[in-house]
Amino acid sequence: MGIFGRRSRGAKSRGGRHALPADQEVAAGADVEAEAGQGRGEEPQDAPREGPYDVDEAPEDEIPRMDLGSVRVPVPDGAQIQVEMDQSSGKVRAVHVVTPHGQVTISAYAAPRTDALWPDVSEELGQQLRTDGATVVRSTGPWGPELAVQMGKNSLHFVGVDGPRWMLRGVIAGSGQLAERAPETLRKLMRDTIVVRGEGPMPVRNPLPIKLPEKVAQHIAERRGQQGG
Repeated sequence: MGIFGRRSRGAKSRGGRHALPADQEVAAGADVEAEAGQGRGEEPQDAPREGPYDVDEAPEDEIPRMDLGSVRVPVPDGAQIQVEMDQSSGKVRAVHVVTPHGQVTISAYAAPRTDALWPDVSEELGQQLRTDGATVVRSTGPWGPELAVQMGKNSLHFVGVDGPRWMLRGVIAGSGQLAERAPETLRKLMRDTIVVRGEGPMPVRNPLPIKLPEKVAQHIAERRGQQGG
């Protein structure tokens, strides 16, 4: 597991709302419908629909992103990158962007060419979390369903976006109550993410492969070698 920081760059700084309210009283295992944000038919002014981007439609901008092969994830000033490795296989399990408002994980999955995948996935995810004893608050955000989850001392907020033959899922996690700006921080990073689906066939719901940048992979390999020695 490696952590890599990104220092502030002054003029190049780029940043990015509904966690569980402090006075929200919901029994564990409940699924609550909350009117938060806008539906797909309405476009809120603070949530432009142009992102996240398919690689074929991505803009040429100056937003710093980490190229992970299937996704190019923005890294805000002051954030850190944490790589989660599978100790047995040595493969990458996930890459997290650690922000002041929580740990963000953005992943892409293969999806049907026409039908939206996230509505079904979010429903199944909510049911599974409730089965595990979590409190799940459903809301509607800029791209559709969102889930605010309280599980023990951990809080999570899930957002999903359906694209051309891909689905992008993001989650921001933290201990205790998530910061008020955590969900919008997640949405901001999702908007600026670029997805590289590839042309080859892939089973629906399969995660798109993650490939670390060469320098990051080399750094992790060196650390594993030192620990092994």
